[in-house]
Amino acid sequence: LLNPGEFQVLICEVSSFMLEHVESFTPGNIVFTNLAENHLDRYRTMEEYVNAKRKIFFNTNQNTTSILNADDNAVVELARDPAVQRGRIFYFSRKQALEPQIMNIGGAVAIKDKIHVRTGPEIEYYTLNGIKLRGTHSVENVMAALLVAREHGAKHDAIQRVIDTFTGMPHRLEYVRKVGGVEFFNDSKATNVQAVKRALEAFDENIILIMGGKDTNLTYTPIAEAIRRKVKNLILIGEAKERINRDIGDDSETFLIGTFEEAVLIAFQKSRIGDTVLLSPGCSSFDMFENYVERGNYFKEMVNKFR
Repeated sequence: LLNPGEFQVLICEVSSFMLEHVESFTPGNIVFTNLAENHLDRYRTMEEYVNAKRKIFFNTNQNTTSILNADDNAVVELARDPAVQRGRIFYFSRKQALEPQIMNIGGAVAIKDKIHVRTGPEIEYYTLNGIKLRGTHSVENVMAALLVAREHGAKHDAIQRVIDTFTGMPHRLEYVRKVGGVEFFNDSKATNVQAVKRALEAFDENIILIMGGKDTNLTYTPIAEAIRRKVKNLILIGEAKERINRDIGDDSETFLIGTFEEAVLIAFQKSRIGDTVLLSPGCSSFDMFENYVERGNYFKEMVNKFR
């Protein structure tokens, strides 16, 4: 699709579906932020899904640098694979206890409002005081991106400037607007349970949560406790609404709705000053939309019409 000669560095997001057909794909850097249950409508077991994801390491060599989340047990387990061990590994973590070990082998650790980084002989420090992104997972993403940037020669000041000014990507905890004291966020890219969990961690209580979409046989009980603590209304749509309702419907005041439009309208009607309306579906979009982008754009279009 692209002429590789036009670029010095090409960054690709690679799905398990794509990796099933890997033969010669040889990335110089591999970033693994997390590994959670997904696509169990395509894969018979979680093990099959993990094995598909594992193929990203198929052609690693001594020049490959893998950048891995030390706080995700499934990712750490992947690191034991001999294919990963063929190259260099940088870990990143939010756990202060891992700082000595990671600074010894290379990587990044976030401690309070600073990131400690070592990719060469010296330890560098970056501040998080100006970060605009919500959620602890955003700090993990910053560390992963920072390590890639340093691998390719980006300077300290340039990286710090991006940390201070970057406001995020569309459909990923994207702030839409405030209407009548209610804030609306578009997290349409949240297509699995782990993503919803991370989204909920980014907010306080009084969330009106819109979930649902294509049923991919996921289990939603891992977010039950967060639903109980933070979600005042749970609005369910799509093929997966019955499954989600069985798993977590009793943990909040729950509504099963027929259409996406109705769901957004009911969320608005139920909201009060100080509430947050969050679209974080925990499902793919293919039962109602072409993709998560179309779903997120439609949500924003509706919200921007509210008065």
